[in-house]
Amino acid sequence: MSRLKFKSPWESLATTIAVICVCFVCGGATCSRGGAPMPFPPPPVVFEQTPTLEQLAEVVNRTSSVQQLSSNSAKVEVLTMPSVPRLQATLNLQRDRRFRLRANLPIVLGVGLDMGSNDEMFWFEVPEGMSKVLYYANHERYRQQLKRAILPVDPTWIMDALGLVQIDPATVVAGPILRDDGKLEIRSTMSMPDGIYQRVCFIDPSGGYVTDQYLYAPGGNLIAQSQASNHAYYEQQQCALPHKVEIHLAPAVGPPLSLRIEIGTYLVNQLLSSDPQLFVMPTSASQSVDLTTLSDPSQMPPAIPASGPVNYSANAPTAYPLRGTLR
Repeated sequence: MSRLKFKSPWESLATTIAVICVCFVCGGATCSRGGAPMPFPPPPVVFEQTPTLEQLAEVVNRTSSVQQLSSNSAKVEVLTMPSVPRLQATLNLQRDRRFRLRANLPIVLGVGLDMGSNDEMFWFEVPEGMSKVLYYANHERYRQQLKRAILPVDPTWIMDALGLVQIDPATVVAGPILRDDGKLEIRSTMSMPDGIYQRVCFIDPSGGYVTDQYLYAPGGNLIAQSQASNHAYYEQQQCALPHKVEIHLAPAVGPPLSLRIEIGTYLVNQLLSSDPQLFVMPTSASQSVDLTTLSDPSQMPPAIPASGPVNYSANAPTAYPLRGTLR
């Protein structure tokens, strides 16, 4: 089979939607990005002073009581493509790997993004002209080649960005420390097939919920980050979840991607859809592309041995944001 010339799924999405929007604008309709959602009351105070690592992990990990999240009032913006209007979306997730985000133009059903994951596979389905293209991969195979993949993280990372990140104190190498901006900060390590990754989390000092995440590859380069805001407190679960999340991905191969996801309301620990195919990869696309075949070896960065965490230095050109000492 001949190798396909790579075209980012986001470029396909942008091209198709832009053409549709031009048609509708010429016809008198417009596509608007809309206004910001109304803020929620601040979550209750949990910490009066800087907590220990164990105390911080206990509060952050209360989100483990959230096993399912569902919303039919989500909105998605592709920030790296400002010509693409804000898309209306439905979102469903179920720990640990089941996720489905379907986003469409409010004026044209069926034109948009289908992003999903189940226990074995993840996928993106986007329009390509009058047809659809499905980009997909097996989770484990994709993990083996993250340093040369067109996405630097498995899309299930979005579930962490949506407020479900957990802290394992055994993997924390620095923090918590109080930053100049008033937030708490910790740094932890993640062992992956190509080396040791590091994740930096900023945490609200009084509410104990994660607001920012930064993921660094073994070479020290920032490959993914998220900023969460507009947190709502869920009394039964005793935790706060963000209703606005920005996600920025910087792969070694292919263009960067930035998304903003806004959630109106959540249904917690229940799914709005009873569709048995909710977390099944779609099969209607006219073309399917295995993402593990798209990486270009000539564009691979130098291999980094998986010998241990990168030493932190506040003065290094690729320094992590944490200002503290290793544990």
